[in-house]
Amino acid sequence: MSHADSRASAFLGYGSPMNVLEENRYTQAWHQLSASRPRAIVAISAHWYTQGTAVTAMTNPRTIHDFDGFPQALFDTRYPVPGSPALAQQIAEALEPVPVRFDNEWGFDHSSWGVLIKMYPDADVPVVQISIDATQPPAWHVEQGKKLAALRNSGVMIVASGNVVHNLRKVRWDETVEPWPWAQRFNQFVRDNLNYQGEPDAHPLTEVMQYPDSLAVQPNAGALSAAALRAGRTSARRGGEHAGRQD
Repeated sequence: MSHADSRASAFLGYGSPMNVLEENRYTQAWHQLSASRPRAIVAISAHWYTQGTAVTAMTNPRTIHDFDGFPQALFDTRYPVPGSPALAQQIAEALEPVPVRFDNEWGFDHSSWGVLIKMYPDADVPVVQISIDATQPPAWHVEQGKKLAALRNSGVMIVASGNVVHNLRKVRWDETVEPWPWAQRFNQFVRDNLNYQGEPDAHPLTEVMQYPDSLAVQPNAGALSAAALRAGRTSARRGGEHAGRQD
């Protein structure tokens, strides 16, 4: 598929790190997105929080194993995808006048490579990861998402990832058991609003903590900001969007 046909954006719930080693309905859904082959990917991860905005600017980013308590096979897994200093520069220019720091230390955390390894297992599509600015509210991230939307015109795919339902004490590990009703409602609320078309200041995801089930859900702030960045791209332009499941 040509670069011109790959103008997609997606928000995916990476779930358990074990999805890297397993094949299930979630990993199969991620792989289906690879039917569109982009020139490069901008990854927005819920796990990279910074003061200000940063982008990975190295040629060969490292694979970060930011988890513990899992099988050694998971720690031995690498995703040796190349970076793209040129795309990092494009991102910085698109976000002006917001200052962007070019980072040469971070790499790709499992919130990003954990889904990309299932989408493009050959690790042959360059990736640049952009951080979540911990000093800014969701509405600001929606605005920055609008700026980045134009990158899709040059064959760049936008992949944001994070788990919006994050109450680990209430996890039901048995997939045969129905998810908690409050988790389903909150999950659906986020899915329904990823393609919101109104003004950024009125975007429902910017006031997500006012949602009745938010205290039970204990949403991940980074995931919500990543969702807001992706939602901003949708506000700027429709076409090829995919709202990933967050069960």
